[in-house]
Amino acid sequence: MAGASIAAELAPHGRVVMLEAEAQPGYHATGRSAAFWEECYGGPDIVPLTLASGPFLREHGMLSPRGALYLGRAEDEAAVGDFMARFAGTGVDIVRLGRSELEAKIAGLAPGWDHGIAEPACADIDVAALHQLYLARARNAGAQLRCSVRIEHIEREADGWRLVTAGSEEVRAKVVVNAAGAWADTIAQLAGAQPLGIAPLRRTVVQLRTYPEPPDDLPLVLDIAGRFYFKPEKGRLWLSPHDETPSAPCDAAAEELDIAVAIDRLQGVVDWLVEAVEHKWAGLRSFAPDRLPVYGYDAAVPGFFWFAGQGGFGIQTAPAAARLGAQVLLGLPPDAMTAGIDPALYSPARFA
Repeated sequence: MAGASIAAELAPHGRVVMLEAEAQPGYHATGRSAAFWEECYGGPDIVPLTLASGPFLREHGMLSPRGALYLGRAEDEAAVGDFMARFAGTGVDIVRLGRSELEAKIAGLAPGWDHGIAEPACADIDVAALHQLYLARARNAGAQLRCSVRIEHIEREADGWRLVTAGSEEVRAKVVVNAAGAWADTIAQLAGAQPLGIAPLRRTVVQLRTYPEPPDDLPLVLDIAGRFYFKPEKGRLWLSPHDETPSAPCDAAAEELDIAVAIDRLQGVVDWLVEAVEHKWAGLRSFAPDRLPVYGYDAAVPGFFWFAGQGGFGIQTAPAAARLGAQVLLGLPPDAMTAGIDPALYSPARFA
């Protein structure tokens, strides 16, 4: 999503080529997303990107109403209050709920879950459609997509860059945009840039058949303490233990222990019977040390542009992030979508 979205924004302004190591685009994190647009996800400094992306996503039919609920127990009361305080004044719509209100929204809610926060604007995202929209926009504006192209060498030349692939093909460019996700630091090192410490963290999701089936109007349910989230998906339940296991950049796979932990946590929240594990997968969410994305030119290497570290919010913020990234790269002023977003907050210069 990162590469496709910023390519679509840049292509009307110049010649763009997307180099994809896999046989198809979107194979890794983009194809494994839990697929929701949640205003608070990523923290207050991500809210401007999320809110700015909302109108674009709605206009193009990418969002379906879902709603979200954060749950807490007695020991989480302070965390619930802190959550409300952190997001006060950010523009998100959140409301505290009590036990009776939670019971009305979640059938079979286990005792002890007495504190909640409702986020009514939360929505499901059609990730595949959004990804295809950006690929089509990039292609229609003249951008090229080359798959199965793995970069092995990047060399700085007088007027730009020379990139050499595993098959000894060469690509020359004035600017290299590092939208490599979990491999962002690897690409930076090939270009002679200092790695920023962008760390891939594995996130597990499992699809369950439960009794009763989760209702279609069940909100996205998240633990205020960050131990689980789940939501319905066509009569099944998508469940994650909210794991963040450090990983090398790779084709991530779900671990049986993480699946068992996820189910155990679910059974402490609702009295539903888990009848079967139907599907399981994992993806890598990549974070800079301060957990904010990195958009901008490298502080020490001319012509090397970072567009990485989007964590788990890269899809829900894609429209505003790509627009902002293109504006910074091209030296363009903000427009209606990006007005009010401070690009310095996400600049790699903060690590210099």
